[in-house]
Amino acid sequence: MTDTDTRLAEAVRLRESGRPDEARERLIVLAEELPDDAQVAYQTAWVHDTLGLEAEAVPHYRRALGISGGLSADDRANALLGLGSTYRVLGQYEQSVETLTAASTEFPENGALKAFLAMALFNVGRHHDAMELLLTLVAATSDDPNVAEYRPAIQHYAQDLHETVQSDSAGQA
Repeated sequence: MTDTDTRLAEAVRLRESGRPDEARERLIVLAEELPDDAQVAYQTAWVHDTLGLEAEAVPHYRRALGISGGLSADDRANALLGLGSTYRVLGQYEQSVETLTAASTEFPENGALKAFLAMALFNVGRHHDAMELLLTLVAATSDDPNVAEYRPAIQHYAQDLHETVQSDSAGQA
């Protein structure tokens, strides 16, 4: 393990153990020393988010994601989620939708990305799209036996929440 790896691991341990202020101090130093290290940038973004410093997290997320091949697939998905969620918290809803839509396309099996995308869609007034996404996600991922019983109906209505049965002229449905 290199000195950088050791320092990064220690900063992550500090964040995970409830000492994010100390982690942030160490990560800022590492980020200045290693501006082309995607993992350092990602962890620096994460600690800023943990501390509620979303605006300061954005450039670190963007840097981490901009370094080709710098993050594992899991870390890339989490960095995209972090960036998209951070844009949403900052009220930058269109950027959030754009980021989370691209991330959901890149990682179609990641339900968390879809959940955060649904929130961003809601924020831009795309309520139907948000509900469709959430209902589809619930139907596909829920272990609740009651949801499983109605899974086909949930999946069907997720496609068109406005669908109704029209009455014929005799008043029968």
